[in-house]
Amino acid sequence: MATMVGNILRLSRAGLVLAQHGVEFMPAGTRAPVALQLARALTLPLRWLAWPFRAARPKGAHVAAALASLGPSYIKLGQFLATRADLIGPRLADDLRHLQDRLPPFSMKEARRTIEAELGGRLEDHFAELGPPVAAASIAQVHKAVLLENGVAREVAVKILRPGIERRFQQDLDSYFFAARQIERFHPPTRRLRPVAVVETLARSVEIEMDMRLEAAAISEMADNIARDATPELGSFRVPAVDWRRTARRVLTLEWIDGISIADQAALKEVGHDLKALGLTVLRAFLRHAMRDGFFHADMHQGNLLVDKEGRVVAVDFGIMGRLGLKERRFLAEILHGLITRDYRRTAEVHFEAGYVPPHHPVEVFAQAMRAIGEPIHGRAASEISMADLLGQLFAYTEVFDMATRPELILLQKTMVVVEGVARSLDSELNLWTAAEPIAREWVETNLGVAGRLPEAGAGAETVSRVLGEVPRLLEQAERTALALVDSAREGFRLDQDTVERLAAAQSHQSRWSRRALWIGALALLAIAIRLILGTG
Repeated sequence: MATMVGNILRLSRAGLVLAQHGVEFMPAGTRAPVALQLARALTLPLRWLAWPFRAARPKGAHVAAALASLGPSYIKLGQFLATRADLIGPRLADDLRHLQDRLPPFSMKEARRTIEAELGGRLEDHFAELGPPVAAASIAQVHKAVLLENGVAREVAVKILRPGIERRFQQDLDSYFFAARQIERFHPPTRRLRPVAVVETLARSVEIEMDMRLEAAAISEMADNIARDATPELGSFRVPAVDWRRTARRVLTLEWIDGISIADQAALKEVGHDLKALGLTVLRAFLRHAMRDGFFHADMHQGNLLVDKEGRVVAVDFGIMGRLGLKERRFLAEILHGLITRDYRRTAEVHFEAGYVPPHHPVEVFAQAMRAIGEPIHGRAASEISMADLLGQLFAYTEVFDMATRPELILLQKTMVVVEGVARSLDSELNLWTAAEPIAREWVETNLGVAGRLPEAGAGAETVSRVLGEVPRLLEQAERTALALVDSAREGFRLDQDTVERLAAAQSHQSRWSRRALWIGALALLAIAIRLILGTG
């Protein structure tokens, strides 16, 4: 009860702040739950009174300003909702993409206390010098520090978690879950969008961001994946090295990157970097990591990308990472490949195979919808093709075809839009589909061609072999079970005589029928393995 009251109070405060900033709970005349209509009516006077104070604020910045004033967890919520145009609409999603994750820094005294508590000893035992914060965000801030190793000075970046941030986030996340459950309970049309699952995705992302050891592990894993990249443009993408000796749950120490922000095009041109090549590097690195590795940097905005002296793109801030299973990677690759090659039937089938479209819809009708999305991109100039627009059209069709929200694709969708923006800012003529085609084709050929089928078929054959090897043991166990059942019936169970006699008679036939049943099962598994080998499964 106390938790429910606390959640209601926190949400009420947030509602009042949003109203004070002129945020509409719903457009006038919109059908909505009674509670939402009541909230709009109660906050209308507050919006009128606050109008003079927000009149000078740029149009469309009201929501961002309100969320920023509510604190760290609401800033993260706003950034997260910016990825969900299907939930909040494209206009609000576009406004929230500009929400800045910047807060005043906490004190050097707090920074020292955290470092000493996490690493042990005194700060000077670990760093020869710790400079003032160079960046402060909602969850952590970054300092430039100096190490002395064997008399040699080395610069590092030290990322420190905000004091008390875990407790603040947990309280606000509890209220988000409470609100999402009420929305699903009292407004059935929103259940398709799975509000609770959306909050769960946000909660997992925040949980990972607040453990610096997990961010360090993400950097290390991506470094291993990048080591497999051989093509020139992918060899131009790297990540900082982790200092594991000076990393703990609330402190992360990394190689200091001396580079130019990828947003500073004038500076990049001045030192002779090829902007078109940089745009291609960013786009293809993301696609390769998402499709090949199923592990990608999910916050690749311009502020997190630097260009070093060698012209390599260096990604920083690995608090938000995305993972895709084989099913999701196949979906992504085949969708891209299908739209590029105009194979709309196959593009539609992939949606059904993945379970994203309910089976009561005809594949042909969904293929028609895919054609409506894909055809306009063919024959148009590269500068006129927008991945963000395509995602917007896909969102528009989710309701038509009863498509449920797929939480595992939320970060992918958001990152694709962000990466498109970064790549296009470097090369306005970059053809996204030409750039993506070799990555999608390589994945399809590797994983869905003959070579890709062999491991899958091998796994199926191994399963069949294992089952067949177990047949003698299973038969023996079946015979023992039948004998035990008959003996128990004779000695103690109160079964009628007719049942006992039938069980005894069944014993003599047990071996024959057990063998038949087990061989039928084994042959069925063998048929599945053969279908996999032939590519029809």
